[in-house]
Amino acid sequence: MTTFTADRFVRSGKVRDLYELDSERLLLVASDRLSAFDVVLPTVIPDKGKILTGLSRFWFGRTASTIPNHLLSTDPTTVADVGTHTRDLRGRILIVRKLAMYPVEWVVRGFLAGSGWKDYQRSQAISGVALPPGLVEGDRLPTPILTPSTKAEGGIHDEPISFDHVVDVVGPEVAEQARALAMALYQLAASHCEDRGLLLADTKFEFGHDGTEGRTHVVIGDEVLTPDSSRFWDAEAYAPGGPQPSFDKQFVRDWLERQPWDKTDPGPALPDDVVAGTRSRYIEAYERITGASFARYLAEDVVAP
Repeated sequence: MTTFTADRFVRSGKVRDLYELDSERLLLVASDRLSAFDVVLPTVIPDKGKILTGLSRFWFGRTASTIPNHLLSTDPTTVADVGTHTRDLRGRILIVRKLAMYPVEWVVRGFLAGSGWKDYQRSQAISGVALPPGLVEGDRLPTPILTPSTKAEGGIHDEPISFDHVVDVVGPEVAEQARALAMALYQLAASHCEDRGLLLADTKFEFGHDGTEGRTHVVIGDEVLTPDSSRFWDAEAYAPGGPQPSFDKQFVRDWLERQPWDKTDPGPALPDDVVAGTRSRYIEAYERITGASFARYLAEDVVAP
């Protein structure tokens, strides 16, 4: 947990520490923690929080014409009483407006992978969405699909839910608007990624609302289109029929699957080569997507949106 302003501390998530700045703003600090299978691992990935923040900053800017977001600033000098912690916080904070978050993760899949592949093998469907027979692991789906899940807290596993369940939870108007926005965001991001030699296999979005009269019901929050929340594959090496070379935490998941671990807390410590391999994959995702040097990002004096 970050401790620079303990009196404002709200809670720690799997990766981020949350602080209340005032009645309208929150401070999100992205740590270098890594979670897998809903367990926070004991080994950190150096600079991971800055990579996630840099990518979220990029995507919030790129998608702002499609959907409003919660980002106000990424400059720690605008936060009172930061003091000597400014250097530690640069590049890893989001100053955001408060949202009431919907308890749903909006998962969009364009390819058959991960839990979606496991579902398909059992039922030729993912979360009740029927798919054509004969697909193999890694196949591009005929069209991207939405497979929402619960947004669980406290280490509880997220569970797939039907769209009808989403309607019951958030209401039909919000459900339809969020579905349309999630699909539009995926298409925009997938096109951008393909231009840069990446395939966006799947991703998840989190939406909320700020209660402002006259504004859209749906605002995007949390992080967006990072290696923690998405699968990015190397387009040049893409070959359906098995796992794909990726630039996300699948590298860690694959190592964990080979360990004698029951996927409950505590998780195993990661060896140095897995840490280094994960960091390099996250950095490559950042540089391919943004077209910018991560080393330059680290060297910036002030990180502004």
